[in-house]
Amino acid sequence: MKKKVLGLLLSTTMVAGMLSACGGAATEAPAAEAPAAEAPAAEAPAADAAAEAPAADAAAETPAADEGKVLNISAWNEEFKSRLTDHYPGYEVIDGTTGKIGDVTVNWLITPNEENAYQNRLDELLLAQDSAAADDKIDLFLVEADYAVKYTDTDYTMPIKDLGITDDELKDQYTYTQDVVTDSNGVLKGTSWQGCPGVMIYNREIAKEVFGSDDPADIQPLFSDWDKFFESAGKLDAAGYDVISSTADTFRVYQNNAKLPWVDGTKIQVDDNLKKWVEDSKKLADAGYCNTWGQWGEDWNKGFYPEGKVFAYFGPAWLIDFCMAADVDGSVAHDGGWAATEGPQGFYWGGTWICAATGTDNASLVADIMRKMTMDPEVMKDIVLKDNDFVNNRPVMEELANDPNYSNAVLGGQNPLKMFCAGADKIDMANLTAYDQGLLGDFQTAMGDYINGNYATYDEALEQFYTLALQRYPELSK
Repeated sequence: MKKKVLGLLLSTTMVAGMLSACGGAATEAPAAEAPAAEAPAAEAPAADAAAEAPAADAAAETPAADEGKVLNISAWNEEFKSRLTDHYPGYEVIDGTTGKIGDVTVNWLITPNEENAYQNRLDELLLAQDSAAADDKIDLFLVEADYAVKYTDTDYTMPIKDLGITDDELKDQYTYTQDVVTDSNGVLKGTSWQGCPGVMIYNREIAKEVFGSDDPADIQPLFSDWDKFFESAGKLDAAGYDVISSTADTFRVYQNNAKLPWVDGTKIQVDDNLKKWVEDSKKLADAGYCNTWGQWGEDWNKGFYPEGKVFAYFGPAWLIDFCMAADVDGSVAHDGGWAATEGPQGFYWGGTWICAATGTDNASLVADIMRKMTMDPEVMKDIVLKDNDFVNNRPVMEELANDPNYSNAVLGGQNPLKMFCAGADKIDMANLTAYDQGLLGDFQTAMGDYINGNYATYDEALEQFYTLALQRYPELSK
């Protein structure tokens, strides 16, 4: 029956503009403004650092040598590939799409997320799983929060306990990361190496010029709620700066603080906090305090450089280190010119979850990858120190948050981990539904037209949202 549920969801075109971003997370933009491709590889962690991988002699200890000889991993970009390459014991790089773990060939099936291509390809592979030859079966695949339920609430994903992983092994993970991949029967169906609490990332030089200080302790009171945010935005505007690059930058903050799920039964719901995002975004745009372009395009990226004159972006750790052009001479990040503070509200954005495909003939190896990459504290700490990712291990993150020697070069030597830790503990995934990706994309598309003046009223834009949503999901109602 659950396979039929996936079939129904697969028959629905999901083109919400949720495109792969740096660090494996995703964002939404009206389709006309969506980026043409994934973020440049130069802004992501290197995937070919085989020399930094643990010694190959660990391959002799590869679990389940009597299982399948090909491990097929389906993903939308190379983020997890780079993590496995750099941190999994005994991983050996063969070429750009192939690796080895012991005598098992690792086959990377990477399909960019553009126009929903990744999910479409994954759906085809899962639907053919029962009849596929052993070497062609998907063993492990990756999902994001906005569409995780589409896969976890089916029989195509294996329960973690069926892989032999115990509750005790999972005890140090942040609760919300497990909630994302827990099915409607309370069964855990995946795991993640990262947490993605978000912060407000601001330009130090602009802060000193406009507010007289770049110290987070001085900046936070100026942006501690949305009224103060608007007041400070006015001061920035008077000095010739945009408070944020685009109205799209704050969407996740408002959406994460909504009280209602997108769907109750079959009824679409629009939370008051989403309406407030529309109202506040309209005010920001009309006042000229920011622009309205989509995220990940060249216009949006201009604020990564001093001449872009953008004060702040909202994002998690992956945005700071993988997406803000830290490797490019002249960027604000390259010169350590950003700082982080909590901002008006806590939120999260993105993340990548590992799921085991039912029918895998490499269950023991999949389980070991999950253990090493998402539960092993030494590997977790190594990921933070080498990649500046925020990992899914509370003790490791709390240790580093209190480590006077830990600092982030992009943030001018600041240690932001205490605020990230506090944010991770507050994330609530109770409102997650299988329709989130499509509905949040359609909502932003319709409301983006209103913010840009293409609709006279919010109610007109709301009707357009319902039209788009019901075309996408005809089984729902408004």
